Amino acid sequence: MASYVAPALRDKFETLSLDLKNCILERNVHLNTLQDLINVLEQIVAEGES
Repeated sequence: MASYVAPALRDKFETLSLDLKNCILERNVHLNTLQDLINVLEQIVAEGES
């Protein structure tokens, strides 16, 4: 499964750092809404805290 970023979300996604975008894309997620993006970012933060 390949990651997907919806066209409506692409502008926001592109404002992220290259490392963060790569980290998100490596997770093979589908980002259809801003909430989807927020959920993935929260997972990354939680993993960094443990």
